[in-house]
Amino acid sequence: MTTEKTNAPAATGANEEDHLTGGSSHTVAQGTDARKRGICTPLDGALWLIRHGFPVFPCDHPRTPRCTGLHRTCDGSRGKHPTVAFTRAWTLDERRVYETFSRGYRNPAVAVGACSGPEGMRLLVVDSDRPGAIEDVAGAQGEQWPATMRVLTAKGHHDYLWVPARLKLGNGLGALHGQFDGDVRAGNAYVIGPGARHASGARYVLDDPERPPALAPAWLLDALVTRPHFEARRARWRDAPPPASGQASRSVRGLVAFVLDSRPGQRNNRLFWAACRAAEDGRQDARGALLEAAVQAGLDAREAAATIRSAYTRTGATA
Repeated sequence: MTTEKTNAPAATGANEEDHLTGGSSHTVAQGTDARKRGICTPLDGALWLIRHGFPVFPCDHPRTPRCTGLHRTCDGSRGKHPTVAFTRAWTLDERRVYETFSRGYRNPAVAVGACSGPEGMRLLVVDSDRPGAIEDVAGAQGEQWPATMRVLTAKGHHDYLWVPARLKLGNGLGALHGQFDGDVRAGNAYVIGPGARHASGARYVLDDPERPPALAPAWLLDALVTRPHFEARRARWRDAPPPASGQASRSVRGLVAFVLDSRPGQRNNRLFWAACRAAEDGRQDARGALLEAAVQAGLDAREAAATIRSAYTRTGATA
């Protein structure tokens, strides 16, 4: 991975598939920023990434009639599902990037675990669900968040950082659980890259194409490798159903435990799967228990409720 400052590639015109038509002021502003930075299409973004050493692969694009991801059942998060086995099908080859991103709707994504930085360091991406979320965490600890490579997203931003290779980080928040409005991505993980289109219409945009990833601050690494305090409470929930579940059956308890064991990046998919199984069994009483478990696992209550409702609707088990 090179940290040499190079200019972002000019818009190629290839795959110039969409432009902003209305939408929120935030969405329109992001579209304007993308044009200023010369990354207006998924192809532009993919080229910028590989030219800066970030391996890419294609994901679903919200403009296709149906989800093109490899999964069996789409959870409704259009534009985010890999269309290839990303842990081995990523590329740094410009020819392959042109072939992939100039012939149809695909969003570029970064294979986080395949990235290599200075002295063999590995990539960590901090995903803030709102602007300034990680800065607030740093400030609460008397620290200052470093200036680093940042990709603006539909809701917040992705911050790219280098971490020592000896640290085997994953997607867990560690001691930041309950303190940080977002997730982290490391190891066998991926993030959507600049030039991609979100289902809301917003474009993923580089905040500053000249700024490389910074070294992750020590306080952040200490927090990520610290066991979260909710483990004991989660264990108690496995032994007894949450209050809203009432006299839940053993099968419902198993589904609740399945959701509680979710890690960032898999929570919504596991919740959807569990809700489908409950719906197929005709367990309307499982809704409350699954919702509480999802919130305990870190999902937003409104998002979790929508996922459960979608699962019950899909199976024809609506109340």
